[in-house]
Amino acid sequence: MNFVKKSPWILHYDGSSCNGCDIEVLACLTPLYDVERFGIINTGNPKHADILLITGSVNEQNIPIVKQLYEQMPEPKVVVAVGICATSGGIFADCYNIVGGVNKVLPVDVYVPGCAARPESIIDGVVKALAVLEEKQKALNEKKVTAKK
Repeated sequence: MNFVKKSPWILHYDGSSCNGCDIEVLACLTPLYDVERFGIINTGNPKHADILLITGSVNEQNIPIVKQLYEQMPEPKVVVAVGICATSGGIFADCYNIVGGVNKVLPVDVYVPGCAARPESIIDGVVKALAVLEEKQKALNEKKVTAKK
């Protein structure tokens, strides 16, 4: 993580899920799994977040909220879809108000499968998101250098 100058902050949003993945995300913060060993901090403010971690499928009511959270995050930003509901709609895909997975609304960088996704899988997805964040930061820095010339 040469280009990441600070600890990456995660914004967790629950779309419309059974809360199974949410519990596993919170388990990642406990001393047993300790995602903070990677310098990761959970935040409630999208203006401080680098990674948007979404659990649950997207329904008609939360589309504007998800888009607003994403737009408020500074560049570079990464989106992680956690669980089968966030990746494809899961068991709720055929419900009348479900649009589908997060990729129907936002560009998703990392998919974490599972129902419910295990903490180990979530941590693996977050570490992959850190690599994507580093690539995006590098591209952003190169773009700034090119713009100055």
